[in-house]
Order: sequence, then structure tokens, then C-alpha cells
Amino acid sequence: MMYWYGSGMSGWAYALMTISMILFWGLIIASAVVVGRRLLRDEPLPTGAPSTPEDVLAMRLARGEIDEDDYERRMATLRAREIAGPR
Repeated sequence: MMYWYGSGMSGWAYALMTISMILFWGLIIASAVVVGRRLLRDEPLPTGAPSTPEDVLAMRLARGEIDEDDYERRMATLRAREIAGPR
């Protein structure tokens, strides 16, 4: 008959198991909190690019990339194309 070396796990093994279990459950709980907060936000998630050319121009004006005169000129061009229809 074979005998095992020692009587089982040592105190260090129990300590390592306890610490790893606490870290595991902490990670699970933290992930659930982050996902819950993201899903329950009131503000909409960013969708990326603006949806219309007018929105793009408004964003560029707000960022200071174009001035008001350039904005008005480009908006007039967009409106004229809407009236004339696509080419």
C-alpha cells in the first residue's frame, strides 16, 4: 500500500486558496457592477459619427474648425443640393 507524503495540504495552501477565492469573487462582483452601471445610464451611448451632413457642419463649427461665414456658405450649398435633388 502506498502512503502519501504528509497529511494533506499545509497552511500555505489553505491561505492561497482563500486569497484566490476572494480575488475571484471580487472580480465577478466588480464586473457585474460595471456592466450594471453601463446599462442603467440615463445618457445615450455614443454612436460615433454624426448622422447628417448638417450635424457634421455643426460639430465642425462647435470645434472651431470652420468659422460662421464658412458654416453659412456650406449650409446654403447643402440646402441648394437638397432642392435640386441628387446628381
